[in-house]
Amino acid sequence: MGQGEVYFEFAQVGRQMRVAAIDADSGTEVIVIAPLVATRIQMQQLALAKLRRKLAEAPPTPPTNPGKFA
Repeated sequence: MGQGEVYFEFAQVGRQMRVAAIDADSGTEVIVIAPLVATRIQMQQLALAKLRRKLAEAPPTPPTNPGKFA
């Protein structure tokens, strides 16, 4: 993950918070479930750590240069 933007989405589900972190460059998304007693910053840090882990293990994307066909 570079220095790109990360979008966060919060949705309360019962007595828990569902937090989605989405990498703006790749569109990769992860979901974490956090207790409502956690602060918003704690929830974001947890989701961001999971997103970074997922992006680090993802295979590299193929180059986008157009190829030539013979």
